[in-house]
Amino acid sequence: MQLSSPSDVGVRERLGSVSGAKDPGKFLTQPTWSLQDLLEKQPTESEPQISEKELHHLLRLSALPLPKDGSDQQRMQKDLQSQLKFVKEIQDIDIPDSVKPLQSIRDETEEGLKGLEVTEESLADELAKEEVVGIRGRIRRKDGFKVAKGEEQKWHPLKLAPRMVGRYVAVNTAKD
Repeated sequence: MQLSSPSDVGVRERLGSVSGAKDPGKFLTQPTWSLQDLLEKQPTESEPQISEKELHHLLRLSALPLPKDGSDQQRMQKDLQSQLKFVKEIQDIDIPDSVKPLQSIRDETEEGLKGLEVTEESLADELAKEEVVGIRGRIRRKDGFKVAKGEEQKWHPLKLAPRMVGRYVAVNTAKD
């Protein structure tokens, strides 16, 4: 983490005392930074401010409703500004080249990746329920493993439609 401003002295001291620790338990019990520290920092002139036009553009792109009044808009701008500030702080962390970025949030150890691997052994039970039929080699379920009548369609997706006309889904085409 790059620590450059005088307000980061407390964080620098905590990092200095923690980084030399060999015991991971001790390291993990002491916070190295806090969200409150980030929120208390006053915005600098170098931080771009979110304009009304940019906010409205972002809201339209994300299909969110526009603010109802000025106070709502100011709250949204302040929230977005603090989120951008947090992302900037995360981006400023100095990460050594030996640390590989995450591909996704999951167990990326060899054991974890091996558990996610689809193999013939993991599919053996499902493959045993199928058979190859005909000269084209079509795959079908064996007779003993057929789904019981009525169970194949217990979920009725059309019942979730907000408005139906007969057996058809009615869609409102007028803009609100």
